[in-house]
Amino acid sequence: MLKKILAVMAMLFAAVSFAAVDANKGTAADLDGIKGVGPAMSKRILDARKEGEFKDWPDFMQRVKGVKEKKAGKLSAEGLTVNGKAFGGTAGEAVAAKAEKPAKAAAAKPAKP
Repeated sequence: MLKKILAVMAMLFAAVSFAAVDANKGTAADLDGIKGVGPAMSKRILDARKEGEFKDWPDFMQRVKGVKEKKAGKLSAEGLTVNGKAFGGTAGEAVAAKAEKPAKAAAAKPAKP
């Protein structure tokens, strides 16, 4: 009986440790619990989140300093999600995010006469 209780407790602990943390909803403590996220990065995530929720992984990578495609893949593998989605890791997502940034800047500048 004791072995069964210990086995169940071990499974529950394993399930909790692999629970996903959403970048839009996680607290500083939740984010710190992800391997690869320390206090400095969790602060950067929370500061970027104050501007608004992250739409997707490219938005997250664009707004959080120090997170590029490789780091995003590692964080996703450790349980970080953005809007409940794991990092897809496609180059197309990163290229789309980079292309979107200059387009917004160009739209903000007035045309020369």
